[in-house]
Amino acid sequence: MVKRYAVILAAGQGTRMKSKLYKVLHPVCGKPMVQHVVDQVLQLGLEKVITVVGFGAEQVQSQIGDKSEFALQEKQLGTAHAVMQASPYLKDREGVTLVVCGDTPLITAETMKALLEHHLSTRAKATILTAIAENPTGYGRIIRNGDGHVEKIVEHKDATEKERMIKEINTGTYCFDNKALFEALTNVSNDNAQGEYYLTDVIEILKTKGEIVSAYQAPSFEETIGINDRLALSQAEKIMRRRINYSHMMNGVTIIDPEHTYISPEAEIGRDTVIYPGTVIEGKTIIGDDCIIGPHSEIKNCVIGSGTTIRHSVAHDSNIGHHVTIGPFAHIRPSSAIGDEVRIGNFVEIKKSTFGKGSKASHLSYIGDAEVGEDVNLGCGSITVNYDGKHKYLTKIEDGAFIGCNANLIAPVTIGKGAYVAAGSTITEDVPGNALSIARARQVNKENYVDRLNIKKNS
Repeated sequence: MVKRYAVILAAGQGTRMKSKLYKVLHPVCGKPMVQHVVDQVLQLGLEKVITVVGFGAEQVQSQIGDKSEFALQEKQLGTAHAVMQASPYLKDREGVTLVVCGDTPLITAETMKALLEHHLSTRAKATILTAIAENPTGYGRIIRNGDGHVEKIVEHKDATEKERMIKEINTGTYCFDNKALFEALTNVSNDNAQGEYYLTDVIEILKTKGEIVSAYQAPSFEETIGINDRLALSQAEKIMRRRINYSHMMNGVTIIDPEHTYISPEAEIGRDTVIYPGTVIEGKTIIGDDCIIGPHSEIKNCVIGSGTTIRHSVAHDSNIGHHVTIGPFAHIRPSSAIGDEVRIGNFVEIKKSTFGKGSKASHLSYIGDAEVGEDVNLGCGSITVNYDGKHKYLTKIEDGAFIGCNANLIAPVTIGKGAYVAAGSTITEDVPGNALSIARARQVNKENYVDRLNIKKNS
């Protein structure tokens, strides 16, 4: 079997983005565009993947991690110069090399695989991924010969009126015979207005030698879009969002308004779950079957069991069980574990806490750094007072406990199994199981006080 490699070009700064963030790190549906490219390339089962980095090299390498090897392009002298930086890894190897840009986040593994197979079937030394553009202005046109192979690439500014009528364009993604590529790269000149080394010159060098240069047409132009500015970034975001949402709907998820629902590429959603408009699902979130999510909810890196409802709420980096009800306007902060059949109601904030099966915090509560057992009821205004200004402390509420409204539990403290805490209490000591704890000032009524106060005001 022919060995296959990939070179991903990710060295450019992207000045047209007008951003402190390097171009290829700008996210599309929550994932940096270069990560989209790398993840698709890795599905091809290649021998080696080399990412050429330059501006922001450390940040790009940190993002991709061990999924690729890296070559540094210290000075950005053109696409051919960028590919040359992979020479120490690939120069003398037999096989086929895929060259793809790190700013093309919409390209799919299926298209790249088809490009590789077409390249091998035509016995070409180079194969260009092309696309049909309704408005090809600014793109290099593909001129084919009678055999359907590439005769030449004509840049828009150099094209005749007839050539400008051609809608098949060069996308900037290629397959090359590896040895032919690196041999040709040594002959590329920078004798041009920009003083750069262009990868398209390799095509001309191979044609001059009488080699076959083939072309494979991508199934859609939008898959090949390169991101150079914020407008293109927004277009890619819309296309990727549509692609992701379509996939989920085809797999049995109901998305009420796909144009206003934002789902991460890594998210997994079970059948018969309904996603309402305005919902944002980020990161590696897993949602079970028969859930209701939204409207206007933000879920990030959560595992959510089946039959759970989350409305108008935020949940980050937490595990949420089956048949749970959250919201409206609840906030599940990181490192929380919500058990099955729990109720977290309106204006309840949970932080780094566990909730046992069947427990409830129905409204207006803050529960932080707490272990809440099963079948616990937390009344309106319940607060675990977990922070003394320097340290965080744990509150334990055991199974079946009942916490009355407007109770302050001053951590560290334990409320025993089946215990009751009276409304309005501030608890500073452990409460034994099955006990009633009342910790509030004695009520004092001062009769006729208002009358005496009014006399003083009028005197």
